[in-house]
Amino acid sequence: MANERSQAELIEQDIQTDELLINMGPQHPSTHGVLRLVLRTDGEVIVDAVPHIGYLHRSGEKVGESVSARQFAPYTDRLDYLASMNMNLGWALAVEKLLGLEATERAGCLRVIMCELNRIASHLVAAGTYGLDLGSFTPFTYTFREREKIQNLFEAVCGARLTYSYIVPGGVTADLPDGWLDQCEAFLEEFTPVIDELHAVLTSNDIFIRRTARVGVLSREMAIDYGCTGPVLRGSGVDWDLRRDGQSPYIELYKDYTFDVIAPIDGHYRNEAAYPAVPFDAVVGDSWHRFFIRMIEVVQSMAIIRQAMDRYRKTEPDVGKPIKTTEKLPAGEVYLETEAPKGQMGFMVIGDGTKTPWRVRLRSSCFSNLSVAPELCRGHLMADVPAIVGSLDLVLGEIDR
Repeated sequence: MANERSQAELIEQDIQTDELLINMGPQHPSTHGVLRLVLRTDGEVIVDAVPHIGYLHRSGEKVGESVSARQFAPYTDRLDYLASMNMNLGWALAVEKLLGLEATERAGCLRVIMCELNRIASHLVAAGTYGLDLGSFTPFTYTFREREKIQNLFEAVCGARLTYSYIVPGGVTADLPDGWLDQCEAFLEEFTPVIDELHAVLTSNDIFIRRTARVGVLSREMAIDYGCTGPVLRGSGVDWDLRRDGQSPYIELYKDYTFDVIAPIDGHYRNEAAYPAVPFDAVVGDSWHRFFIRMIEVVQSMAIIRQAMDRYRKTEPDVGKPIKTTEKLPAGEVYLETEAPKGQMGFMVIGDGTKTPWRVRLRSSCFSNLSVAPELCRGHLMADVPAIVGSLDLVLGEIDR
């Protein structure tokens, strides 16, 4: 009997596992840039996940305190470089609020058009790379093909395809070239059936659903506690979008536009009959819902763009005038948040009567969204980490700054 007991104890000791520390990134393709996750695992199960950031730190805020408000505009392109138009807009509105400026009606229409096009482009990258993370290559080719068309539109307007510096304090740098509205409308018409194709290869794909449904469930309370915003927050059932719920002067840009804020309220979406059915095994707050939010927001952005183009045609040909590099900022402090594709991006600028801001601070939506990653990963398998991190849609440019 004693021998049997000792043998059982030996067997139990043999099957015990040791915790391992595993580095995922900063070169891992699923971390989308230079994010390093240190995973503490018990076998295949995640015990803890610690994000390490800073590999892309460029002292962006300090640079903002060393150049004029106009000169800092191109630096904002390098924050969320997949949504540079939205970054430009946040800085421009903050500076304009401090200066007491108001952009012209046509400049406002152009800002809405460009930012919503960039929202579509950003969500396309999120969807395509998310499929790639989970082993599906086809959606990646679809999304980047459509994104190229948006980049062609941007290039026709400002000459750039990634870092635009188009929306600046005072207005925009140029009006639309001849025929641009027709090209944009053609893109929207061509893109509409592609959305159904993406739903077929991702949203309703059984393997994709199994990899994302009930994975990384973020409760409404936890999302709010961690300061999550954007699709990450709305995916947990919080009906909040600064385009509708924000403050002046940002909310004035969207006040006359009709669109839905996409969030599952009591498990249901507005006009959900028009969208693919929610899988029975998905729960509000999981990785599938965060992905689905972005897919439906693309449709809303298309509707906003069409409304903005109609309004643009009725405006006077005045796109405003960018402020000069020698423009002095009055003494005062402003803070403004806008609804960027990945969440609420905040800009704080303090003037002291000189052309150079006394203080510049940036509030990154991705930083708060990343902060919840350890909670979401804990208890899941290692293979689920790319699904969880990918559903947060992170860009390290705005996290590290």
